[in-house]
Amino acid sequence: MSMNDRAFLRHTLATLAYRAGKTLRGASPALADARLQPGAKSPVEILAHMGDLFDWALSMAVGKPKWGTATPQSWEAECARFFAALQAFDDALASDRPIATETTQLFQGPIADALTHTGQIAMIRRLTGEPVKGESYNRADIQIGRVGSEQSAPDPRYEFD
Repeated sequence: MSMNDRAFLRHTLATLAYRAGKTLRGASPALADARLQPGAKSPVEILAHMGDLFDWALSMAVGKPKWGTATPQSWEAECARFFAALQAFDDALASDRPIATETTQLFQGPIADALTHTGQIAMIRRLTGEPVKGESYNRADIQIGRVGSEQSAPDPRYEFD
């Protein structure tokens, strides 16, 4: 099966939503401000940056590139903001409007960065005693267009510690 660039980007966003959702769900309130060392970004600061990435991605896609750095809010607010920004970007990709920048730039910039940051938050969870179970992600129920916080439950047959 072959996908066009839009479909591939949208599948990547759905994959990110699945992985980020699994990483963010069930985190204790203490995780938001955990720092592995002085000066390191906390998970809530990383998550705020992830929201910034998708605000930027949307601005690039519509031809008005603009970077903004939001002041981190509460964990719950940043989770909601991240998924809302992801949804807005996915909606733009799902439309018939032209994409005003190269799809490769959208992937290698904001999307790849957010995948990295999802891993950072997962690592911080593990190091602070709140590990997220790994899984065979190639078997996950990932659907193009499903980019909100509500995702399919992992199949326990494919999860591991």
